[in-house]
Amino acid sequence: MYGAQLIEALRRRDPQLEFFGVGGERMRAAGCETMVDAKDLSVVGITEILSHLPKIYGLYQHLIKEADKRRPDLAIVIDSPAFNWRVARQMKRRGVPVVYYVAPQFWAWRQGRVRLLRNYIDKALVIFPFEEAFYRERGVDATFVGHPLADLQRPTGGRGEYAAQFQIDPAKQWITLMPGSRVKEVRMNLPSILDAAAKLGKEYEFLLPVAPTLDRSFVHSLLGRQKVTLVPESLAALGHSRAGIIASGTATVEAAMMATPFVMVYCVSALTYLLGKPRVKVPHFAMVNLIAGEEVVPELVQHDFTAANVAARLREILPDGPARDQMLDGMAKVKEKLRAPERAGSETIRTPAERAADIIWSVLEF
Repeated sequence: MYGAQLIEALRRRDPQLEFFGVGGERMRAAGCETMVDAKDLSVVGITEILSHLPKIYGLYQHLIKEADKRRPDLAIVIDSPAFNWRVARQMKRRGVPVVYYVAPQFWAWRQGRVRLLRNYIDKALVIFPFEEAFYRERGVDATFVGHPLADLQRPTGGRGEYAAQFQIDPAKQWITLMPGSRVKEVRMNLPSILDAAAKLGKEYEFLLPVAPTLDRSFVHSLLGRQKVTLVPESLAALGHSRAGIIASGTATVEAAMMATPFVMVYCVSALTYLLGKPRVKVPHFAMVNLIAGEEVVPELVQHDFTAANVAARLREILPDGPARDQMLDGMAKVKEKLRAPERAGSETIRTPAERAADIIWSVLEF
């Protein structure tokens, strides 16, 4: 999504620009020729990635060979640090300027790896307000451009229309379930989420947006007897829902931007958790809480992530009252923090992608 927004913003400057690389459906629709499909890189965890390494390395080599043939004027790498810092290194060795959009979260763990950005990129475009100072203090030329989700609008279509489209009971309250965007994390997270839904009972409708990186049949195979409606888009589901059960990641920011109270959950393999936990350098897992500097939404991770705990925390925020109001207030403050301040004297409000495109254009011209 971020790549597609950026391509569209750059094309408004020069319709003749050509793009190729790693991407999915949205980037292809925006005009990027994808050498590698993003689905093939969707692996999470430390131990989980080992079996996928030969395939990923082959895709990496294919991408670099394609770059050698096409000789790009600029490389833009987006998130995915384990893959992308290696791409950045190869481009830098070939004299290709490199911009990192959605810089790695090295502030969360493995902070020593900031040197990779110093060595291999020309500019970092960060989407969280605290990241600019973190990277600049460590010698990386970073600029906060705002979070691409900060300007999201709530769904414009009516709830009744949405209910009719997906055969959902409009008289019930809806809860959105978001177990993740990768096969492994969905396998780990979804069973407990479904158990929590069962505990909440039949008085609710449960919506599950299927991420573009997942096959709908795979998700359906995990549902069992729990009645869940699969839908294609997360934002509309969140915007129409009373609450959510959301796996840690970008989806937590989406829920906050839609002003949908939620419980954050996450589970990885026991070995991945054992290896990863000591390396985590931040006090919270949920991005909303990190930005706020306090716990806005409850975090149920690993052993705390049980169906009983999820159902109990949801029951606190489903009804109107102080707990729900406090969470909504915290989300509103987070949304404001994610908006980048406009330059003094500017009369137009630009999107994060447009701000990023301005900076990328200056790198191209240089």
